[in-house]
Amino acid sequence: MVINIHRGQNQIGGSIIEISDDKTRLFFDIGVNLDESENKTIPQIEGLFCGEQNCDGVFISHYHADHIGLADKLLPKTPIFIGEKAYNIMKSAADYRNKILGFTPQFIYHKEKIKIGNFTITAYLCDHSAFDSYMFIIENDGKKVLYTGDFRANGRLDFDNLLYELPEVDAIIIEGTTLSREDAKENIQEEKLETIAIDYIRNKKGPIFVMMSAQNIDRLVTMQNVADKTNRTFLQDIYTAEIARSVGKLSEKARVFLTKGGNIQYQKLICFNEQKIGKHAISQIPFIMCIRQSMRNYLETLHKIISFDDGVLFYGMWKGYMEQPEMKEFLDFMTSKGVKIHTLHTSGHADVHTIDKLINDTKPKMIIPVHTENSEWFEKYSKVAIISNKKSLQL
Repeated sequence: MVINIHRGQNQIGGSIIEISDDKTRLFFDIGVNLDESENKTIPQIEGLFCGEQNCDGVFISHYHADHIGLADKLLPKTPIFIGEKAYNIMKSAADYRNKILGFTPQFIYHKEKIKIGNFTITAYLCDHSAFDSYMFIIENDGKKVLYTGDFRANGRLDFDNLLYELPEVDAIIIEGTTLSREDAKENIQEEKLETIAIDYIRNKKGPIFVMMSAQNIDRLVTMQNVADKTNRTFLQDIYTAEIARSVGKLSEKARVFLTKGGNIQYQKLICFNEQKIGKHAISQIPFIMCIRQSMRNYLETLHKIISFDDGVLFYGMWKGYMEQPEMKEFLDFMTSKGVKIHTLHTSGHADVHTIDKLINDTKPKMIIPVHTENSEWFEKYSKVAIISNKKSLQL
């Protein structure tokens, strides 16, 4: 079994990992670099992106672009494997934007084994800010490799149960996103965010807004719970509601609102039947509303109907985005309307304690750090071979 790290070492994102033998080629994640959007850098990997198709399967750990962003660049007839609910989220988002994903995958499920050539691949559902994320155990010729994808232990899935199910391995290809952060510390539990939010808004009389990724299903559940426990209605725009509905996470108590006109958008709203709500009805109730930068005009109109004084905006994304000009301008706009900004977030990536637990439990003889800018951190495991610069190795 040969492991080839095409991209992803000593950087965060853009992961492309090949594991093969003399008959079979498998790839794990095919992501774009984090600083790329429209102009993607496509590695000239023969048989995958160029030349004659020569790949027996591409396994996707989750739907974030730095792990699946090159799916539309694969050679035709390349088999793709991804979680069913993860695909539903991707398809729902693409449909909303009137785009075509460009691939039809085969689905993977927790602990289901897939045989390809002499390889056996087993997917393990893991916790991450992307819903329906997976780790993979790759077996060949008596050897076992664990590829972690992105993971954490502070969401709504039981990390200890995952540790119990995972076997000991010969090698681990492991993410270390948080290891380069100066303020790296133990992650806040997602459920703890509920308590923080409830305590903060308990005596607030103004409207409550939340900015978060619509595809962060854990956070949607958190905010629905906060709304329920503070006697507020949870309001989701059509895009957010369609994402939630695609994986069965749209609460019957949630209400769906329209942010812009047009027959297409209105027809989408009608599909939510009794859950749809208009601005006048919104003005009559206490609420928690999902918002994005693109909703500024809608919020201007809403502000003419109701006061935003004593309101709160829970910011639930990476804090680095707050320094970007467009985001900063939007947050200043909300502040000018009387809304206080309050960060309500927890990392989607494993903290140091979680990384330690996984390594100590799976007992690898070899550690291959990816998705990190601090691979040196792993050198603390002095009795384990640390591979941080070698692109290709034989196991």
